Amino acid sequence: MDKKLIYPEGSWVALITPFDGKGRVDMDGFKRLVDFQARNGTSGLLLMGSTGEPTSLSMEERKEIIAEMAPYCKNKIPVFFGVTCGSTEATIELSKYAQGKGADGIMLVVPPYIAPPQPAVYRYFKDVCQSVDIAVAVYNNPARVIVNIDPPTIVKLFKECPNLVADKEAVPNVAQLASVFEGTGGRLRLLCCDAPNYALTIPTLGMGGHGTANVTGNAAPGEIAELSKPWKSWEDVVKGRGCYFKYLPLMEAAYSATNPVAIKAMVKLMGLPSGDPRPPLPKIEGDKLKPLEDVIRRFELKEKYGLS
Repeated sequence: MDKKLIYPEGSWVALITPFDGKGRVDMDGFKRLVDFQARNGTSGLLLMGSTGEPTSLSMEERKEIIAEMAPYCKNKIPVFFGVTCGSTEATIELSKYAQGKGADGIMLVVPPYIAPPQPAVYRYFKDVCQSVDIAVAVYNNPARVIVNIDPPTIVKLFKECPNLVADKEAVPNVAQLASVFEGTGGRLRLLCCDAPNYALTIPTLGMGGHGTANVTGNAAPGEIAELSKPWKSWEDVVKGRGCYFKYLPLMEAAYSATNPVAIKAMVKLMGLPSGDPRPPLPKIEGDKLKPLEDVIRRFELKEKYGLS
């Protein structure tokens, strides 16, 4: 099994879901975004994570995205799909669908709103992991789903599910990351969110983590790929620390409004497919766009990526 699994490292961009002028999923736009990421240093993609607005997508749309994008990404860039649904049964169904369409992996969060206790969280993840043969990543984001995935739960799952390959942490708690890393002997790929209010990137890389699962890379893939490189030498440490502070304004801009509101506006300002977030999420318009325009101009992103 191990030879077939994808083990995330470096910059994994949580891709936006582009919509057209009528609010429909823009599949051609999706393909353009994939190509943009693949040629600019991104290691892998996460589709239909929280940045991809999965709760606003119908099941038919989610399946359409998987069916179109899994084969399109093949041999271009690895891709994991967010498949969490409101029940274990529905999540397993979508997971098997993703596997059948050639997905490299799936990503799971605790089902939102229902606030299951920790033993139920463990059972949910284990049942889904055992339903497929492809790679599985867990995404710990209690700010969005209420419930934390406690480190002992992650460690137990890692020991029992050989296709659990990565843990993305989005918590303002470095001790959580340290407990996961220590409990798995560093063998579970540890990725962190790039949200600047959590400031997890330097601690994650410093303890031997493997990269970021990030939002900012939607607009600045090369910059975040540089920042997300695992530290394997003192030169990496010095360069990574410098990158963090250099690119902090980009991360602050990407998270200046509820995700993915700000990053979709930045992607649109750069001339890439985006569309507006689906209501009830608002779009950024008028004078509120100026700080985003300023940071794009400051880092010369449009010029760097040939979008000017």
